[in-house]
Amino acid sequence: MSSSSYLMSFARNTNTSVYLPKNHYQRDTLFLRPQVSLPKLLSHPYLSLKTTRRLNYPFASFSSFAEAEGHDHEVKIEKRDLEMDKADEEELPGMAKAFNISSSTAKAISICIAFAALSFPLFMKTLGGLTLKTKLLSYVTLLFGFYMAWNIGANDVANAMGTSVGSGALSLRQAVLTAAVLEFSGAFLMGSHVTSTMQKGILVANVFQGKDSLLFAGLLSSLAAAGTWLQVASYYGLPVSTTHCIVGSMVGFGLVYGGTDAVFWSSLAKVTSSWVFSPVLGAVVSFLVYKCIRRFVYSAENPGQAAAAAAPIAVFLGVTAISFVAFPLSKVLPLALAQALACGTAGAIIVSRVINKQLGPLLAKANSTDAEHKEETQQKNIGFLADIAGPKGTQLKIVYGVFGYMQVLSACFMSFAHGGNDVSNAIGPLAAALSILQGRGGAEIVIPTEVLLWGGFGIVAGLTMWGYRVIATIGKKITELTPTRGFAAEFAAASVVLFASKLGLPISATHTLVGAVMGVGFARGLNSVRAETVREIVTSWVVTIPVGGILAVLYTSILTKVISFV
Repeated sequence: MSSSSYLMSFARNTNTSVYLPKNHYQRDTLFLRPQVSLPKLLSHPYLSLKTTRRLNYPFASFSSFAEAEGHDHEVKIEKRDLEMDKADEEELPGMAKAFNISSSTAKAISICIAFAALSFPLFMKTLGGLTLKTKLLSYVTLLFGFYMAWNIGANDVANAMGTSVGSGALSLRQAVLTAAVLEFSGAFLMGSHVTSTMQKGILVANVFQGKDSLLFAGLLSSLAAAGTWLQVASYYGLPVSTTHCIVGSMVGFGLVYGGTDAVFWSSLAKVTSSWVFSPVLGAVVSFLVYKCIRRFVYSAENPGQAAAAAAPIAVFLGVTAISFVAFPLSKVLPLALAQALACGTAGAIIVSRVINKQLGPLLAKANSTDAEHKEETQQKNIGFLADIAGPKGTQLKIVYGVFGYMQVLSACFMSFAHGGNDVSNAIGPLAAALSILQGRGGAEIVIPTEVLLWGGFGIVAGLTMWGYRVIATIGKKITELTPTRGFAAEFAAASVVLFASKLGLPISATHTLVGAVMGVGFARGLNSVRAETVREIVTSWVVTIPVGGILAVLYTSILTKVISFV
């Protein structure tokens, strides 16, 4: 063996070669010569093929294959291998990195989504029985709606899942799969089937009477403009409001092509005021929730038991409120309240049993703590705003375990509600544009079920391909999150959005959640919030409406010319 030489190579993404003494290392094929049979070499315990498509080996083992001409060759091999690993990681597309899949798998998923987006509209009943021109314009309209829905999924879904990923309660892959199912279900089951022609009450419809072609171009331009800005924001990981995007786009179109009388200025004032109300309310409520957790759970004699006892109470309150506000309960107030309380009770019982089943051994261990632990958890003169040290060891595992379950549950509720609410930002203008094309204009438009499914598919596609970008900002770049901090932010944001929507207050789910995450950071100290990230996010909020308006005007000028030639 000492006089033998070998050429070893295998497939990789680059053409870099590593030369061994009397060994030529190239990566396209594997040749072994001269005097060793192939089965013997491949059965060598130090050689193994991994899914990364590279040959893995401990470097010292090469002494059994080549002449020992110095240790420096092994060091060079190791350094070169580490450099190639780093280069491979940098070359992987973001989607492949995020889900820990190969680049070829990521490309295949993207190609399948693109093919489905281009082909599914051809089989919709919406395109049936139309002239060729109307069918072509309807097809293009559906693609514009899909583009907007795709960007909603890429940007806005982080509202629901960002904190769960940031705290470690869910992996990115688990979060995307869970959100995909719930967002699609929410869009289909709770998406509004009836919407006004002018989405969000921003434009005055009478101003555009007799200008169907212009109005059609304006609606498509609004979808394209909002989608464009959302895509730019998502690329840089900035969470912006999809509602503000579509509102800004329609305002820009209305002002330029309909004048000041074409815009409901009171509606626009509500939208802009939410820049202040939403993050401030979210920050205040999350600050209080997190301080309550630290005061009544962390400072308890048995923090784990306190967390296990608090969880069913929080679930009861949350499920009852969500059921009363969002679910189609009885129109009789006492009966509706009783139904909501029943839902809350059922939720609390289920959560209590799950916690006791999953964390039972840890709870039993925590209940048998010795006096040493009791001394660690005793606090003197504890105030509500006091800085309380967190639990350790088994107690910390229980607390994080309990609030991990709680956070996932709250994220699921918010994801389901988000799918039902924000799909209208894409489907509303889409349905209005289709009604103009098909001569069904009117005060109200019935949205076909297949169009709702189309919007849900767009949200899931955007979440799958680009959702990881904004999830990283919400979950990791504003402040460091743990299950307790993530739950405080998620629970506060959901509560604020729920009750503000019920009271008719101007609110933005995106702004509320960002404010809630900041509030949790402020509860730990001002230095716990990354000011640079906050500045970037706030700047993106401020420019959303004007950028959307400018893009809508630009796209409308182009589309009106294109439509005139069709």
